[in-house]
This record gives sequence, structure tokens and C-alpha cells, in this order.
Amino acid sequence: MSSQPPPDPYGPSSPPPGGYPPPGSYPPPPGPPGYGYGYAPPPPPPPGTNTMAILSLVFALLFSPLGIVFGHIAKKQIRESGEEGDGLATAGLVIGYIFTSLYVGTLVLCCGSYVGVLALFGAAGGSY
Repeated sequence: MSSQPPPDPYGPSSPPPGGYPPPGSYPPPPGPPGYGYGYAPPPPPPPGTNTMAILSLVFALLFSPLGIVFGHIAKKQIRESGEEGDGLATAGLVIGYIFTSLYVGTLVLCCGSYVGVLALFGAAGGSY
């Protein structure tokens, strides 16, 4: 009984005679995933933020009537183009309307009291 070692399940431990196998004897390694035929094109870049929406918020703080105008223009452009910035336009509109109403209310109170004072002195009659 000859005791031969069992065959190595992982192949011979030394290269076959003549060196390594010829280059074409093994299949080529697979390429990285996602390359080759049938891959999907990259998604389009996301739409940017609407410029009028940004201007709406800025001008709502600086000159509120212009912020209101830019806010309405931005809302229309965002509906048509699908850009981002709807929240900015809404914030510009809300702040613009609040500040404009404060300006108008202050103007009415100040001018109203001025007109009231003039009417009071005018109603008192008399010439100076």
C-alpha cells in the first residue's frame, strides 16, 4: 500500500511545467459594475433655486413692495419651470405684505393725526 498524499483541492502548489498558463486560457475578469452595454444615462442635474424667489426674500426686508412683486413673479416661474425656491418666494410674500401693511398703517396714523391736528386748529376758528 503506497501512501500518496491526497490531491490538493485548491490545485497544484507550483505552476505547471513551462511556467504560467497561456494568457488566453482563462476568461477575462469581469469589469466594474455599471459599465458596458445597457447602462442607464445619469440623471439630469436637479433644478436650481429660482433667482426671483431669492430676490423676493431680500427685497421683502429692504423694500417690501418690490419683495411682493418679485414673490408673485417667482411663484409663477416656479410653477412653470419646476425650479426650487417656493418656500423662499412664500416667505418673501408674507414678510413683504406684513412690512407693507406696517408702513401703510404707520403712514395713516401719522398723517391722520397731523390732519386731525390741523382740523382741530382750523375748527377753533380765529385769525392770527
